[in-house]
Amino acid sequence: MDPTALIMLAVIILLVVVLVAKTVLLVPQATASVIERLGRYRTVAQPGLNLLVPFFDRVRARVDLREQVVSFPPQPVITQDNLTVSIDTVVYFQVTDARSAVYEISNYITGVEQLTTTTLRNVVGGMSLEETLTSRDAINTQLRGVLDKETGRWGIRVARVELKAIDPPPSIKDSMEKQMRADREKRAMILNAEGTRESAIKTAEGQKQAAILGAEGQKQAAILTAEADRQSSILRAQGDRASQYLTSQGQAKAIEKVFAAVKRAKPTPELLAYQYLQTLPKMAEGDGNKVWVVPSDFSKSLEGFARSLGKADEDGVFRYEPPEQTEEAPPAEAVEDAVQEWFDTSTNPEVAEAVRAAEAVARKEVPRPGEFGTHVPAPRPGITGTSSTTPDNTELEQS
Repeated sequence: MDPTALIMLAVIILLVVVLVAKTVLLVPQATASVIERLGRYRTVAQPGLNLLVPFFDRVRARVDLREQVVSFPPQPVITQDNLTVSIDTVVYFQVTDARSAVYEISNYITGVEQLTTTTLRNVVGGMSLEETLTSRDAINTQLRGVLDKETGRWGIRVARVELKAIDPPPSIKDSMEKQMRADREKRAMILNAEGTRESAIKTAEGQKQAAILGAEGQKQAAILTAEADRQSSILRAQGDRASQYLTSQGQAKAIEKVFAAVKRAKPTPELLAYQYLQTLPKMAEGDGNKVWVVPSDFSKSLEGFARSLGKADEDGVFRYEPPEQTEEAPPAEAVEDAVQEWFDTSTNPEVAEAVRAAEAVARKEVPRPGEFGTHVPAPRPGITGTSSTTPDNTELEQS
């Protein structure tokens, strides 16, 4: 084949390829392309396949339609109280109109940065340092409102504006740290004092409650001790009375037995005189009985004593004759029944009730802190009673 023809074929193929490349335009998603024809705005190519007129249409700019985050360097700002602070800002914005973003401003990112700086100075200039440090949300809201309004003609929508850092001067930082440290120490001292006060109050309340409960316990113990002493005294008195009665009864029976034995032996005056004379040395054994004088009518006394024992028989000896029973003596069982009441140690019902009430109070659980003020019932004062209902016990209690 002729070389000239080959060259011509290659040129034609190259022109076709260039023509196709100039005609077809592929736009990615979330991207817009501004198309110009012969230097004038023609249209905005949307994502996808777009056809152009070769050598007449061209792409002026490609614009990212996604939300962009731009962090601007720290900006020195003077507050209302003439203090210079350094503020870092972050702006979130999105291009909504690619044509305005290309033709209304040469560089919309630089425009947003400068507009943010000037707006920030205006907003912070009307606040003090303390308000600036504590009013970040208010500053963010004002900045977003101004920026969104001013950048709307550029085809940009400002979504958010955030203050990253607010750095006051080093001297102000030191003063603030000292103030914060003093505030923390003050709060710590206040909390310490509050804790000490609460602890003292709780301790005093506990001591007060313990003293009251101790007094109540001592009171109940004194009541029980007094009741026990009273019962013990009553029982001791009853025992002494019964003991005396039994002693006297024994002595009476012993005397009666001796007297009956003497009568049964039918002693003569000579025997009685002999026994009397035998007793005289024992009577003189004491230190104060050195001399004992026998009375002159001693024989007459013995004779009278013998007559009291009986009548004289024909031989002149007095014989004992038991006296006639004029009244029938009460049976021994009746006497024992009457005396048996002296040994009755059963407890009076009222006394038992008072003792049970005192024991219940003594066993009562001690109330917890914060429950102070509960009334502890005490047994009724003035309860009187005896362990027996016999008339003799009543006389003993009255005595």
